[in-house]
Amino acid sequence: MTEPPPPDAPPPSVRRRTEAARLRGSPDSGAMPRMETVRITAPDLVRRAALERTRQRLVFAAGGFSLLFGAVAAKLTFATILFPMATSPAASRSVIPPEPVAEAPDAPPTIADVKKVRATILDRNGQILAISLPTAALFANPKEMIDPADVARKLKQVLPRLDEKQAAARLAAAKEFVYLERQITPAEEIAINGLGIPGVYFQSGEKRRYPLGRVAAQVLGGVDVDSHGVAGVERAFDQRLQNSGEPLRLSIDVRVQAVMRDELEKSKEEFQAIGACGIVMDVRTGEVIAMVSLPDYDANLFGETPPDDRFNRAVTGMFEPGSTFKLQTAALALDFGTAHIWDQFDAAHNIRIGRFTITDYKGKHRMLYLPEVLAYSSNLGAAHVALGVGAQRQRLWLGAMGMFTKVGIELPEAGRPLAPPASNWKEAATMTVGFGHGIAVSPLHVVRGTAALANGGIVLTPTILARDQTDAPPQGRRIMNPSTSDTVRKMMRLVVTDGYGKPADIEGYFVGGKTGTAEKVGAHGYKKHANVSAFMSVFPMNAPRYAVYFMLDEPVGNKETGGYATAGAVSAPGAGRVIARIAPMLGLFPQIQGEAETQASLAIPMQPAHGSGEPTGTGSPLEPPAAPAVDTVSVPAIPQKRDLLALRHEAAYHPPTTLHVTR
Repeated sequence: MTEPPPPDAPPPSVRRRTEAARLRGSPDSGAMPRMETVRITAPDLVRRAALERTRQRLVFAAGGFSLLFGAVAAKLTFATILFPMATSPAASRSVIPPEPVAEAPDAPPTIADVKKVRATILDRNGQILAISLPTAALFANPKEMIDPADVARKLKQVLPRLDEKQAAARLAAAKEFVYLERQITPAEEIAINGLGIPGVYFQSGEKRRYPLGRVAAQVLGGVDVDSHGVAGVERAFDQRLQNSGEPLRLSIDVRVQAVMRDELEKSKEEFQAIGACGIVMDVRTGEVIAMVSLPDYDANLFGETPPDDRFNRAVTGMFEPGSTFKLQTAALALDFGTAHIWDQFDAAHNIRIGRFTITDYKGKHRMLYLPEVLAYSSNLGAAHVALGVGAQRQRLWLGAMGMFTKVGIELPEAGRPLAPPASNWKEAATMTVGFGHGIAVSPLHVVRGTAALANGGIVLTPTILARDQTDAPPQGRRIMNPSTSDTVRKMMRLVVTDGYGKPADIEGYFVGGKTGTAEKVGAHGYKKHANVSAFMSVFPMNAPRYAVYFMLDEPVGNKETGGYATAGAVSAPGAGRVIARIAPMLGLFPQIQGEAETQASLAIPMQPAHGSGEPTGTGSPLEPPAAPAVDTVSVPAIPQKRDLLALRHEAAYHPPTTLHVTR
């Protein structure tokens, strides 16, 4: 054991320095002992033991926390990455704050009331015409707000279109619920949500968009702020579009629609017309391929568009059809056997009825054969043909053609024709209706009637919906013999090859048609120099496929037309351009080989020889039986001393009168 140092020994620090000096050879090296004793007291041992126990406890605690967090991390990985679980609808609703219960009748729906997105509308080839985009409605509960003015100011920063003063006033006046903006974008919703304003909520919604703007605007119509259809297809198929997610496919072809609009717009500007209308329809199915009415509008701005631009001349406008109706007069006379193609009619002498006189425009002033009556568009000749048929058969024929009722297309704007009541359908009415005056129908009525003349004698109901190849053939009603239809088609072709419709002839397509120029009715009778000029055509006449209607409302002649604004001068050329452009789109190409043979098969002489082998037309499907059964057809009376076009916006023109028709 080491002996304790003597009492006078130097302190340990000094001894260490002395020892170090001795090792270096210093003179003081002998003053430092080699060993020293360190004493550890009992309190030190206790303190060290306590520190050791604390360290061990911390190690155990850290290990426990590590195990706990590891287990949580493993569970999260398992639940969110490896095997994620779908969110329960009940759980979702439990975390969404309940919407305020509104006392107003336009309270927002709850989450359970959220409807399906409105279905898309397509053209016949799948092009989108109307689609709904996701939006949100911004509403608020003023009871949860402290300063409505401050809320309005903050919202104005995100919604520049918001009227800040009006919004603040509405927030201050409302009780529990108020709409602030009906349609905001997802980006705006995120920005407003980021403001953290208490009492501001969002309701999922949609905004209807029309990607092609003006294309088929009047056909498509529009919707209100709640995405409910209010016009056109949107209104007609409102429930279907709301409840079914399947797209609605229309018969419209946007390519054909664009061509028709382009040519109508050019002609409208060239001849300074106040409006225009064009229709293309499949004569075999009744499908409307194009329907244009000018002026039109951007369908996305439906609510801001004036009524005159929304007016659809094709189905709502009621116009006197003019000479296009002479086709009907010739067909019914042939079918009932009251006239033959070799019969001649007096076009040399004007017809006086009271204080009115029926004349011809650029008349031939001689007897005309039936083909000449159409080719030269003789009012006098058509009047005599109609007199030979008689009022009863004329009304029967026009009733079967649907000229007294709505056209039947799926558009709510379709109007009812204007016709004289039975009591006024005397000799004068029979003659004037025979050449397209004294009765007002829509352009689509004219198209449907002409299609029946060309397709073999079947009246079809026009439709705006596309047909599938697997669909059953459309059902129609036969109103004439097929032989009558063949003869009428030849005379329609004659109008284009040798008559006033020459500007519509397109090589290889065998276009047939009829011009129609009618003076418009004003407050004091017919208005001079205010015409509706239309050309009604079908092509190809050897195998009819499509009817094309081209009309200008109040055109003005120019130097190129010699100042004339008749249909042959202003509308027939436009119809020809439309046919030349749309035929290839519809899969029809000009027939070059065998063109002469086809034309020969369609030929009919201007002055046929008597008994040339043409059918007599006896035994019409509409021939009244021996004991006639009287049926009634509701027909509105034609207004007296009123402009027919001024009535076009009225839901009902006049109380209907009863027309007795013999079947």
